Amino acid sequence: MLLTVLIVDDYAGFRQVARALLEADGIEVVGEAADGRSAISEAERLRPQLVLLDVQLPDLDGFEVAEMLGEASDPPAVVLTSSHAASSFRRRLAHSPARGFIAKGELSGEAVAALLA
Repeated sequence: MLLTVLIVDDYAGFRQVARALLEADGIEVVGEAADGRSAISEAERLRPQLVLLDVQLPDLDGFEVAEMLGEASDPPAVVLTSSHAASSFRRRLAHSPARGFIAKGELSGEAVAALLA
């Protein structure tokens, strides 16, 4: 079954690169959002299996959005991402409902699949 993903990042350039990387690895990108509120509404509308979620967004931070997405009746898996290393967020990651974290420079379909396995 094809994995469906919603990409959430305030930087359009990253969304474009992430889409290309994931689609090249056979992952279907069903939508994009530029902020936390849009992420929540798009996740409800599109029902992706996974939300690739930037930690730093202009309205809500990614950890807050992950908590909100986790409250859905059939929540998507969430993978957080940032240009900063995971060590910058270690404590918050430990308490987050997210499946894991991928640094933006290490993003690939293979890295996403490994977190979902």
